[in-house]
Amino acid sequence: QLQLVESGGGLVQPGGSLRLSCATSKFTLDYYAISWFRQVSGKEREGISCIHSAAGSTYYADSVKERFTISRNNANNMVFLQMTNLKPDDTAVYYCAAAGGCTSHASGQDYWGKGTLVTVSS
Repeated sequence: QLQLVESGGGLVQPGGSLRLSCATSKFTLDYYAISWFRQVSGKEREGISCIHSAAGSTYYADSVKERFTISRNNANNMVFLQMTNLKPDDTAVYYCAAAGGCTSHASGQDYWGKGTLVTVSS
């Protein structure tokens, strides 16, 4: 069973920045694409970014493009989501997930973390 553990959520003012972390294993980073999803209560889980295991290619949803950056640190088995220029609409529970390839579909993920709450409010 793969483990994915998110951290770094919290309260931030509009226009601020936050960095989320997803701790996992070397095996996971070597063989799985890691995605970030977010979910607002009552709405479907939205895929917002992904980093491929081998080539390290990255993908972003239009809603976060040019504001969020996904990266990974293979030495520490971590994947990060740097979020800048945050807006109230970014308020959600953020999850990292692992799958065989990058897909924005929640149903396509094989493993999930438990999530971390991000609140953007003044």
